[in-house]
Amino acid sequence: MTRRSVLIGTGSALPTRVVPNAELAEKVDTSDEWIVERTGIRQRYLAGEGETTSSLATAAARQALEAAGVDGKDVDLIILATATPDQTFPATATIVQHAIGANGGIAFDVAAVCSGFLYAMGVADSMLRCGQARRALVIGAETFSRILDWEDRTTCVLFGDGAGAVVLEARESEDANAPGILATKLHADGAHNQLLFVDGGVSTTGDVGKLRMKGREVFRHAVVNLATVLGEVLEEAGFKSEDIDWLVPHQANARILEATAKKLHMPSEKVVVTVQDHANTSAASVPLALDCAIRDGRIKPGQLVMLEAMGGGFTWGASLIRI
Repeated sequence: MTRRSVLIGTGSALPTRVVPNAELAEKVDTSDEWIVERTGIRQRYLAGEGETTSSLATAAARQALEAAGVDGKDVDLIILATATPDQTFPATATIVQHAIGANGGIAFDVAAVCSGFLYAMGVADSMLRCGQARRALVIGAETFSRILDWEDRTTCVLFGDGAGAVVLEARESEDANAPGILATKLHADGAHNQLLFVDGGVSTTGDVGKLRMKGREVFRHAVVNLATVLGEVLEEAGFKSEDIDWLVPHQANARILEATAKKLHMPSEKVVVTVQDHANTSAASVPLALDCAIRDGRIKPGQLVMLEAMGGGFTWGASLIRI
């Protein structure tokens, strides 16, 4: 018998306000054409008054629980990936825990920026398989708009706010083709801290700070690192790239998505792309795209789905799931 973490429900949430490129062009020296050509982004959602990382995470969690057909009290593990928590402490996951009535179980945050959801899901998978929990809620949620420098046109146009969530359940099966997480690989390299970072923090400046990025260098590392980690996951799981039904990548930049798919020899029609609608929502990016593709019927039960992401740190990772 093999114990696997099976994905039984997904959900997502977005702020009310939609901001098209044309609106940003009124505030900074940019244009819709410039943004679309270089990033593929056409709009993003930005959190308004009363909308927080925890409120978006809670809404996504409730939708995922509804899809899974389970109640909050049936969840005994919550891991929330975010770089924009509501408070320095306690963990934003505990706010979600209380909101959905899951009090008493395990709840904590993971900080790995855009790779955060992959990190959180990897930790949840390990805990489910070793019996520390039976059912987990894994969430990626961000309000990145609150750490952007709105005078820096090279970064402020790239990001948006949102949340995505999945419910995982530990199940045992003798079937090698049973659904569940098949393999995960995670990496980090702190040598590249200054290529993508926030220039503030509790123990340094005493304030939140703003996001800073050297885009060209990040692009170069992203394409190489993602292609490598995807190969590692396929090798561990015993599959080839042509076996993958869908690639659900971190939605950072259309050019990175195209370059990564090309290195994998994957046709573009097998790549889930939502960057045009959501921009880069950091840790929320992968679960948002996954939820979209499951709800619109592209991703179907039994299919092999590869998730991947890279973010500040650098951190990067990938996970192969049979739905």
